[in-house]
Amino acid sequence: MTSDRDEILQAVSSAVLAVTRHLSVREVLQVIVRSAQRLLDARYAALGVPDDEGSFGEFVAEGITDKQWDAIGPLPRQHGMLGAMLREGSPVRLPDLRKDPRFEWWPKAHPVMKDFLGVPIRDGDQVLGIIFLANKRTPGGFTQADQELLTLFAAHAAIALTNARLYERGRELAMLEERNRVARELHDAVTQKLFSLRLTAQAASAMLDRAPDRAAAELERVQRLAGEALSELRAVIVELRPAELDRHGLAETLRKHVRMLDRLHPSLVTFECAELPPVAPEVEVAVLRVAQEALHNALRHADAAGVSVRLAYQDGKLVLIVSDDGDGFEQAESRGLGLVSMRDRAESVGGVMTVESARGRGTTVRVEVGV
Repeated sequence: MTSDRDEILQAVSSAVLAVTRHLSVREVLQVIVRSAQRLLDARYAALGVPDDEGSFGEFVAEGITDKQWDAIGPLPRQHGMLGAMLREGSPVRLPDLRKDPRFEWWPKAHPVMKDFLGVPIRDGDQVLGIIFLANKRTPGGFTQADQELLTLFAAHAAIALTNARLYERGRELAMLEERNRVARELHDAVTQKLFSLRLTAQAASAMLDRAPDRAAAELERVQRLAGEALSELRAVIVELRPAELDRHGLAETLRKHVRMLDRLHPSLVTFECAELPPVAPEVEVAVLRVAQEALHNALRHADAAGVSVRLAYQDGKLVLIVSDDGDGFEQAESRGLGLVSMRDRAESVGGVMTVESARGRGTTVRVEVGV
């Protein structure tokens, strides 16, 4: 048991360090789940954090591939054994989960789970989440010693999770203050530009008949002021980093966006992501926006049956690829598809965007950014 405790302390240390490295709550949860899976030699491990709408605000798992997740479908609801554990708040250890009366059903693509060990993650009387393991690799199923070890780990995991939430809350407050500052600057800078723009346009209109040369000069000033106002707005928009990125990171934010689109559209929308290194915040924003615009084009204009999104790290570069099997287009017909703004976003962070498309052959948007 001493060696087990040493292992658990190392695992807890990893979870705590995940918080101090400024990782998101989800990343801390993943550290916890991987550690529990390794410690207790389980094939499957998962951790769910309930929301207030009968589902789970966060749900991470080990042992299930992305392809399996896509086939399984939406996140589980608070029903069956998971719902019972949330209500009862006590550990559950079973030789066969399927034979317990609290078990209800699985989606068709869900892996078969037999021996089961689940423990609530508690902060006092509050259940922060549930961590559970299934299908122990060594024969005999989970033991009482396993339950005690997972309970000890869950107690320390509660500290790591609480600290991660506190850190995230502090970061959200800092972001809110920054957004308020940006809003004030937007009001001061852009409003003045737009006011000057309006006055100049009125002056040009008044001089159009009696002094066309002066009117032309005023119209040139209108164009310049409009360009400056547009630049100010673009700068502000870039600064307004989506809150989802701070909470989930680029890969998970994009994964969730793809899952939502897959549910909303008849097209099959898939997501694939390799392991990524840390990515600068401004790069995350730019890549996310390009992906969203490319997805919008594919689903609204291309009449695509399938759209795939892929994130990868190759030769020191973050690579985004959005491909569809839709109608495609000729380069001369690309106006209105937002390609210029997408390319501008990529280039603003030192990236390069290429587009391959032809009539009847679909479209592929590729972005490469050094990280």
